[in-house]
Amino acid sequence: MGDIKRVRRKYKPPRIPWDKIRLVQEQELLGKYGLRNKREIWRARAVLRRYRVIARKLIGMPPNEKNRALEKKILEKLKREKVLSENAKLEAVLNLTVEDFLRRRLQTIVFEKGLAKTIYEARQLITHGHVAVAGRRIKKPSYIVKREEEDTITFTQKGSGRKVS
Repeated sequence: MGDIKRVRRKYKPPRIPWDKIRLVQEQELLGKYGLRNKREIWRARAVLRRYRVIARKLIGMPPNEKNRALEKKILEKLKREKVLSENAKLEAVLNLTVEDFLRRRLQTIVFEKGLAKTIYEARQLITHGHVAVAGRRIKKPSYIVKREEEDTITFTQKGSGRKVS
């Protein structure tokens, strides 16, 4: 198993630490999505990288039952998370960006629904336990909201003390 204190990284830091173009892009994403630090961007980038690697392998392989099953499984998962549209093909996975995954975070959706005035307030409401998804309190701003859960985002019974407009 492994030591609990030694948690494995779920991202890879950039190879060139002081690349100006990347730093500017990351700073824009930090502000736009109200992220705590750049590791959250790197984690989303790692998730995107994994899907793209699988998609490239599947596109290059001859079509057989096993490959079709894996392709269907990946596409269904991305459609369930609302990262891809309903009629998307495997090639669409290669066109995904980090922003597509950042848009599906609970923090972003709480802000877009108008439950918080700013993206930073949305993060605070979530971490303090004022937001529930399908009746379940979620305290992780990075929680990826599924397509069917999107309409069930509300304040918890504890509430935030604010009226929802």
